[in-house]
Amino acid sequence: MPGKTIVAWLLFWWIPVCFAASGVDAPKQAVRTISSGDMLHWIIGLLIVLSVFFLCVWGMRKLGGITANGAEKMRIVGGLPLGMREKVILLQVGKKQLILGVTPGRIDTLHVLEGDDCLNREESSSMDMDTGFAQKLMQVMKGRSDA
Repeated sequence: MPGKTIVAWLLFWWIPVCFAASGVDAPKQAVRTISSGDMLHWIIGLLIVLSVFFLCVWGMRKLGGITANGAEKMRIVGGLPLGMREKVILLQVGKKQLILGVTPGRIDTLHVLEGDDCLNREESSSMDMDTGFAQKLMQVMKGRSDA
């Protein structure tokens, strides 16, 4: 215990007194006051930094709308909930379709559909729109515009 007391006395009392005594001989410098010119320089510098920051934020927002070439070809065709937190998703990626099992902890590829095996293709859905309900609706709309 006496060793710790001596070390503590040296660190907290004797060493600061030694440094304080050596600073007595040093000449004191005059305290410089802050002028209005200094304040103006600080304000201009702050405005420049803030304007560059907001310009970067604005640029990031504008660039956020740009997508990669492959991202435009990916879309979710449909989904089916299986439980509270599990679902099956049909994802269209180019000319392939992926059936994915989605759970809170992971995403698994259940099946890959290619070529003629693909479900819900755009060409077949546009042909179905021309026949059936869409065609009858168009006829009714044309009939009312003629009258």
